[in-house]
Amino acid sequence: MNTHDLPPELLRDLEGAVAFRLFADQDEPTLTVSEQIASRVGERILSGQLAPGARIGEQELADEFKVSRGPVREALRILEREGLATLLARRGAIVTDLSAQELSELLDIRAGLFEVAVRKLMAQPSAQLLPLMRAGTERLQTLAGQDGAGELYAQTTYRLLILVARLTGNRRLQRMLTSISLQTLRYSKLGLSSVARRQRSVSLWQQAIVALEAGDADRVVQLTRQRIEESAQEAVQQLDLKGKP
Repeated sequence: MNTHDLPPELLRDLEGAVAFRLFADQDEPTLTVSEQIASRVGERILSGQLAPGARIGEQELADEFKVSRGPVREALRILEREGLATLLARRGAIVTDLSAQELSELLDIRAGLFEVAVRKLMAQPSAQLLPLMRAGTERLQTLAGQDGAGELYAQTTYRLLILVARLTGNRRLQRMLTSISLQTLRYSKLGLSSVARRQRSVSLWQQAIVALEAGDADRVVQLTRQRIEESAQEAVQQLDLKGKP
């Protein structure tokens, strides 16, 4: 099976527009009012429309969505649970700041969850895994050398990880990986902002495909952790630079 043999819906999900939102595995009509508000505000945070530290106005959201403040408060609690907002006593809500400590914690969890997905897929192989990885890596290679493509590269990486998790058939694992990947997305954009970092990243993806073809699960896991750690180091450096006067 080559990349052209991927099911149309899988290829579309990989190459199409990426909807970064909470509850990505649910249809909008099934969400509560609070969940819909959390989803919309979460998109603004993940896209950078709401910057780290920005105030999230409770009354402003209630006016915008034409609801009472009750559903808005619940939406803010959802965003806090997902690590996108911080609720401050008597001061309201703000977009969660980016920090090296949070990044380290999130990436430890993400790497562990992805290892579970990889080992499960290699123990119970999916015929779609290698074609998906090849198609995704080809897309990443195209973006790696393009100036200003860091955000698109990070988005494609996010989508590829989620689609790999989907192939496991474990919906709980998919939801957990989706949630943790959303929380790390803002950091991924920093860690993949340079051409050199993206080219290094895609090289590790390509090596992982070779390891997959050889059935070497340990090597795939090692390369995944290496790729995540190297991007994290770059993100921390970028955070340090942003913090300097």
